[in-house]
Amino acid sequence: MRLLSVLTLLLALPVLGVVGSWAVFNADSFAVIAHQFTTVLPGYAWTSFLLSACVALGVAVVGGLTAATVTLFDFPGRRVFEWALLLPLAMPAYVMAYAYTDFLQYSGPLQTALRALTGREGAMLPDVRSLGGAVPMFIFSFYPYVYLLTRAALSERGVHLMEAARLLGAGTARRVWRVALPLARPAMAAGVALALMETLADYGVGSYFGLNTFTTGIYKAWLSMDDRIAAAQLATVLLAVVALLLWFEHRAQRRLRFATGRGGHGGGQEARPVPLAGRHRWLAWTVCTVPVLLGFVLPVLVLLRLLWAEMHYSEFGMPWDRFAQWSWASFRLAAIAAALAVLLSVALAFAMRTSPRPGLRFAVRVVSLGYAVPGAVIAVGILLPLGWLQSVWPDSGLTALVTGTAFGLLYAYLVRFSAVALQSVESGYARIPVTLDESARMLGTPRWKLLGTVHVPLLRRSALAAGLLVFVDVMKELPATYVLRPFNSDTLAVVANQLARDERLGEAALPSLAIVLVGLLPVVLLSRAMRAQRG
Repeated sequence: MRLLSVLTLLLALPVLGVVGSWAVFNADSFAVIAHQFTTVLPGYAWTSFLLSACVALGVAVVGGLTAATVTLFDFPGRRVFEWALLLPLAMPAYVMAYAYTDFLQYSGPLQTALRALTGREGAMLPDVRSLGGAVPMFIFSFYPYVYLLTRAALSERGVHLMEAARLLGAGTARRVWRVALPLARPAMAAGVALALMETLADYGVGSYFGLNTFTTGIYKAWLSMDDRIAAAQLATVLLAVVALLLWFEHRAQRRLRFATGRGGHGGGQEARPVPLAGRHRWLAWTVCTVPVLLGFVLPVLVLLRLLWAEMHYSEFGMPWDRFAQWSWASFRLAAIAAALAVLLSVALAFAMRTSPRPGLRFAVRVVSLGYAVPGAVIAVGILLPLGWLQSVWPDSGLTALVTGTAFGLLYAYLVRFSAVALQSVESGYARIPVTLDESARMLGTPRWKLLGTVHVPLLRRSALAAGLLVFVDVMKELPATYVLRPFNSDTLAVVANQLARDERLGEAALPSLAIVLVGLLPVVLLSRAMRAQRG
C-alpha cells in the first residue's frame, strides 16, 4: 500500500512542480509575468480562446448531428456509418495538418487544378496554415468524442422518447429539437470538454501552423528563450484552464449518468428508429459521409499520394533503415509504457476493491487527472523540480537520469496515460461480482493469490484493451516526447513533425501513415464493443 502511495505521489509530481513554482514567487517572477501581460500573454489567451470557441461549436455540431442521425433514424448504410464515423480517431490532428497543407497549398493538386480550369494565376485559396485552417483540423479530429458520448446517451432512451413523442402527435423536427437534443445536452457538453482539452494540449498543429497558443508559448519560453519562469507561469495558466474544463466535463458526466441511469421504456428492447426516404435519406448520407471523408479518407489518400511520389521520384529513395529505427524506438517505448501502466492500474484497482481507504481514493483520483494534463505542462513539471534539485545537490545525477533518457520519457508517459489504463481496468472490475471475492476468502484464499487466480483471468480482456489504448496514445504523443526523448532515438511522431516543419512532406508521409495505421487499433476495438453492446 505504501508503495502504491509513493508511485501515485510521483505521478502527481509534475503538476505539483508547476503549481509549486509559485511558492518561490519573487521580484524576478513578478517582473516576468508583468512583462508577459504586456507582450505575449494577451495574444496567447486570445488565440487559444478563439480556437477553443470555434472548435467547441464545430465538434458539437458535427458530433451531435452524426450521433443523432445514426441513432434516431434508419437509412441504408446506417450500420456502416456507426463505425466509420469513428475512423478520424485514428488520424492525429497534426498528421491531418500535414496532409491538408500539401493538398491545399499553392503548389498542391487542388489549387493547380483550379488554375488550370479557370485560367487564372495566383493563389486560389487562402493559406491553410492559419487559425482558420487549424479549426477544421481539430473539428474533424476530435468530433468522435462528442459522437461517442451523444450516441450512447441517445441509445439509452432517445429512440423510445422519440417514439412516445410521435404517438402524441409531434412532428419530426419538433421531436428532435424538443426531445432528442435536450436529452443529449449533458453528453455533448462532456464530449466538447474532452475535445477542448485535446485542442489546448496540442503542439503539432500549433507549431506547424505558427499559432501563438499557450502550448507553443510554453515551448518558445523554455526552448527558444531559455526562460523557465515564463514557461512555468504559462504552464500554470494552461493548467488552470484545463482544470476548469475537467470540472465542467465531470459535472456533465454526472448529469449524463442521472439522465440515462434509469431504465428506458420497452423493457430494454431497442425501439425502431424513424425510417428515412427521398431527400431526407440523401441528407442523412451527406451528414455522415462528409466527416468521414474529410476527417479520414481524404487525408489518407493525400498521404498515400505523397508516399507514392516519394518512392518513385525521390533522388535518394526511401529511408527504410531509418524508418525501421524510428518504428522500433516508438514500439519499444509504447510497449513498455503500456505494460507499466496496466500493472499500475491493476494494482490500484485491486487495492481499491479490497481496502478502499480515503488516502488510496485520493491517490486514484490523482492518477485519473493525468490524462487531462497537457504534455507541455508535464514536460515543464518534470524539468522544473529537477533544475531545483540540481542546484541544491549538483552531484546527485538526477538530471542525467531523467532528461534525455528513456526513463524520463516513460515517466512522462505514465503521468499522462495511466488514467486511460485505470479507467479500462476499473470498468473490468465493475463486471466482476463481489460474491466471487467473498467465496474465495471463505475458502482461505490469500489476498494477493485472489488477484492472481481469480481477478487476473477475468480482467484479461480489460487489461488487454487498457494496454492497447495506452500503446496507441504513446505512439501518437508529441509534446512531452519532443522535449524528453532520448538522444538519437526519435519516435515516429517526432520525426513526422520535424520532416513536415522542414517542408519535406513526402518523407513525412511514411511515419504519418504508420501512426494512422496503429491508431486504427482502438477504432476496431470500439466498433466491436459497439456491435457487442447492440447485440
